[in-house]
Amino acid sequence: MSQLSHLKLVAVKKPRNMPQIVIRRNKLSSRLWEQIQLAKSQLDGKPFVVMKYKTVKDRETGLRKQVEVPKRIKPWWFQSDEGRVCVSVKYGSWTLELATGKPSVEVASGEDLIKALESIKTAVEAGELDQQIESASAGLRSGFGR
Repeated sequence: MSQLSHLKLVAVKKPRNMPQIVIRRNKLSSRLWEQIQLAKSQLDGKPFVVMKYKTVKDRETGLRKQVEVPKRIKPWWFQSDEGRVCVSVKYGSWTLELATGKPSVEVASGEDLIKALESIKTAVEAGELDQQIESASAGLRSGFGR
């Protein structure tokens, strides 16, 4: 008996590239993960640092090299006029409207902030905010064509 007879063989090929909306969804999902980790670290009182690579030119040799530097992460949450904590979802420099005319989510505490960010991340991964992501992406791209 052949070894391959135990396997389920299918006629499916690997796609060459992912659709743009999936790439944008993954980008927003990773930014939401950073916000969740930042909120957890602030709640625990510990620092949260994500490192990124930056290319710099060495003054002495004139060669370019990559240096690891901390990534600046700005929190997406703020205090409203009533003193409540609100969080807005950013895609680039644009704030996404989660519902028509409602770009922010109001939460009561730090634990609720983390739960709200996690539920938004789940919604993004499920594709519930694809229309908002697409319009923000189009707006960002239009700013580069000037």
